Amino acid sequence: MLNGKFLKKGEYTRHTILEKAFEISYKKGYQSTSVDDIIALTSVSKGSFFYHFKNKDEMGLAMINEIMYPGMYKALVIPLNENKPATQSIYDMIKSILIEDPAFDPRYGCPAVNIIEEMAPLNTSFNKALSRLIDEMQNTLEEVLTRGKKAGQICKELNVKESSVFIITSYMGIRNLGKLYGVDCYQVYLKELKRYLSSIE
Repeated sequence: MLNGKFLKKGEYTRHTILEKAFEISYKKGYQSTSVDDIIALTSVSKGSFFYHFKNKDEMGLAMINEIMYPGMYKALVIPLNENKPATQSIYDMIKSILIEDPAFDPRYGCPAVNIIEEMAPLNTSFNKALSRLIDEMQNTLEEVLTRGKKAGQICKELNVKESSVFIITSYMGIRNLGKLYGVDCYQVYLKELKRYLSSIE
């Protein structure tokens, strides 16, 4: 069952391939992950893999759209739509995915950031699919900040587009730094994030 929906055997196999591909590529890197690695982890046959996907990159795009996008939406977008003050919603969401979410491992950084670094410069289709991930987050941040301005929670002079870009890029940067220094650097970042968010109120 997926999201309350029973999957047919073929759909289940396809979804399992995508889940395991995400799992291994998150730890190993997309380019370093081979079809054979994915097959070994899923125990499906090579014929079954190529029945569902023409090649690795077709699978990679499906992984972004069907695994990463829903996961990102649940972790990053839905929390921003909770009934909280704008800056509190943003801070709580980022703190949650940095410190509390078991799906994110400091040793491996952010799955989206990793694959952006690997594939966005090399493959137009990947660039487009990954842009959708970031655009969704940026648009939601802009909406939250705009609501905050209308509610008098955010200073009227704030450029919400510039602020949302800053918040996203700072998050992406600390994820990479966490690969080197672990969760300790997250605490420093969260302190400064709170300071920034207070400054725009």
